Amino acid sequence: MDTQGFVREVIYEKPKDCSRYPHDLQVLKHFERLRLDGKVTFLTGENGSGKSTLIEAVAIAYGFNAEGGSLNFNFSTKNSSSDLFRNLRLSRSIHKARDGYFLRAESFYNVATNIEELDAEPTIGAPVIGAYGGVSLHEQSHGESFLALMQNRFRGNGFYILDEPEAALSPARQLSVLLRMHQLIESGSQFVIATHSPILLAYPDALIYSIEEDGIVQKNYEETEQYQFTKMFLSNYKRVLHDLLP
Repeated sequence: MDTQGFVREVIYEKPKDCSRYPHDLQVLKHFERLRLDGKVTFLTGENGSGKSTLIEAVAIAYGFNAEGGSLNFNFSTKNSSSDLFRNLRLSRSIHKARDGYFLRAESFYNVATNIEELDAEPTIGAPVIGAYGGVSLHEQSHGESFLALMQNRFRGNGFYILDEPEAALSPARQLSVLLRMHQLIESGSQFVIATHSPILLAYPDALIYSIEEDGIVQKNYEETEQYQFTKMFLSNYKRVLHDLLP
């Protein structure tokens, strides 16, 4: 894999006491460092495994707002983030990203609200919403607003962290996200993504880390639970439903 990117590695400085949250999370078992030396790095795992907590901590350690947005966002509606970022150290390359964004599916509504609040204030500059396509994100569906973000606000040569971007996207729209990701990667961008989506995970030559009982395991696409379970269900859905719904 060609090395590319702005953050090469995440290093976890383990505290003496790991019995309390967030240091007791499954994702941190046997965790010392995580390579991010590819164009795309995926984190996947069961609900509650800690992937969103880890990706949030990476985003905060990089300098992003805990609720999402670019490096310029500093609003806070509710302090629900962990202090895991204090124990993370990012090994950065000599290259500096020209753009960056942290997308959290669960708090993107708050980002959209903050944009409207910023645009309501007197300013001599252009409206913030102009960078997102010019249409209020609240006036679009969740999925449409995600796509507007990626198609308009993501400019390339950037470091982008996405937490479960598939949450509001149909399978067809997930393919649109893959296409836009590829365009941005071709322009020198790096992605770190937490996801359950077997469609997004299919991006070629991505680093895929699966959070399992014994820690973080690197896997090929076809070894992931998302691929295997989806393939099994679609190939045998009548039998699966018969056994599940007797």
